[in-house]
Amino acid sequence: MALLALLWVGGSAAVGAVRSVGDGGSGSSGGEAAGPGEQDEATAASTIPPHLRVPDGPPAAERTLAVAETLGGEISPKSVVASNTGLVFAQNMMYNHSVTVYSSEGEQVATIDDTVDLAEFGAADAPTVIQGAPVEGAVSPDGAHYWVSNYSMYGPGQGPEGDDACTPEGSVASGYTPSYLYRIDTDDLAIDAVVAVGLVPKYVATTPDGRFVLATNWCSWDLSIVSTETNEVVGTVSALGRYPRGVVVTPDSRFAYVAIMGESHITKVDLDTQAIVGTIEVGRGPRHVVLDPEGRYLYASLNHTGEVVKVDLSNDTVVGRQYTGAEARSLAISNDGTALYVVNYESNNVSVLRAADLGVLQTIETGVHPIGITYDGVTGDVWVAIYTGQLLRLSSA
Repeated sequence: MALLALLWVGGSAAVGAVRSVGDGGSGSSGGEAAGPGEQDEATAASTIPPHLRVPDGPPAAERTLAVAETLGGEISPKSVVASNTGLVFAQNMMYNHSVTVYSSEGEQVATIDDTVDLAEFGAADAPTVIQGAPVEGAVSPDGAHYWVSNYSMYGPGQGPEGDDACTPEGSVASGYTPSYLYRIDTDDLAIDAVVAVGLVPKYVATTPDGRFVLATNWCSWDLSIVSTETNEVVGTVSALGRYPRGVVVTPDSRFAYVAIMGESHITKVDLDTQAIVGTIEVGRGPRHVVLDPEGRYLYASLNHTGEVVKVDLSNDTVVGRQYTGAEARSLAISNDGTALYVVNYESNNVSVLRAADLGVLQTIETGVHPIGITYDGVTGDVWVAIYTGQLLRLSSA
C-alpha cells in the first residue's frame, strides 16, 4: 500500500506518494480528505529511511528515461546527490566555491557559499576565514543533515590542492594540511559544523545507523571515521592503498567497502574494530561503489576499463561485468535495486543497466564530460552532473 509522505522542499511542504522497498501497492488518487487510516499511513511514511523510499509506478528498470530539463548558471558540478526528501545538492568545487540546492522538480532553492570562519565552529583559536572546494556529499539517514567533503581548502595556512601522484609521506613533506567536512542543516540550508579529516578527502558516506560519517582521503591513503555525536574523528584506517575514493556501508552499519582507484581492488573495513578485514579484486581503477538495498550485491565502476562489475558479497566473487563506455565514473542505483546508472566521462553519455544481469537498457547522450549521477527516490528521476557547467534531470514522465 502506498504511503503519503510529507516532503519539505525549499521551506515549504509538498505531498508525494512514496513506498518502501518491497511495498507493491499503488498510490492514492487524492482529492478527498484523508481518513484516519490515511493519516496513519502518512505518519508511517515519515519513518521510512530516505534511501529506501520508492516512488509509485513501475520498477526503475522498466522506465525509459529522457532529458526533461537542463540547468545551468554559476555551477561547475563535480557531483550531484539527492536527499530522497525533496532536495538535490550539487557540489561545485573551487571553480564556484558553492553547493547549489534544488527541489526535486528542478527549482533552485539555495546557493551555499563554502566560506567559513573556523573560529566560529571551534576549529581555530582566532578568526580564520577559509574557503573549500565541495566535491562529494552524503545525506544523514534521517535526512536532517547533509555532509560535504572539500577537495582542498583555501586561505591562511591551507592547501595545497591534491594531484594524481601524491603519497602520504610526500604530502606531509610538501606541507599538505588536513581538509574539512562541512555539515549542512537541511532545514536552514546553511553550514552548521566543520570537521578536520585527512589529506584531500574525496568521497563521503554516512552509516545507516547514523553513528558515523566516513571520508576517503586521496593523498593520505586512509579513511577518516567521524562520530556524529561529537563531530570529531574517532578513528583512522590507514594503508588502504593508492587513492581511495568511493565508499559504501552495509545496511547493518558493520562494514565499509572502499574503492581503491589507483589499484584493482576494493577494501573491506570492519567499522567495529576499525581494521581492514579483506580485499576484493575487481579490475583496474575502481572509482565508485554502491550496494543493493539488501546488501547482498556490490556494484563498482572501473574508470580504467570503462566497466561496471557486480560482486556477490556472500563469497566476494565478481559475478557480472559490463562495458559501458570510456572512463566509467560515478555510479548510482535505484532505491528499489532494479536499475544502475553510470556516467561515462569520455564517451559523454549515461548507461542505464539492469541490476539483475547488467544488461544495457539505455544509453543517453549528455554533453561533454558527465561526472556525477544520483537517483531521486521522491520522483524516480536521475540527475547528472556535467563538469563543464550543467545539470541534467532525466525523467520518464
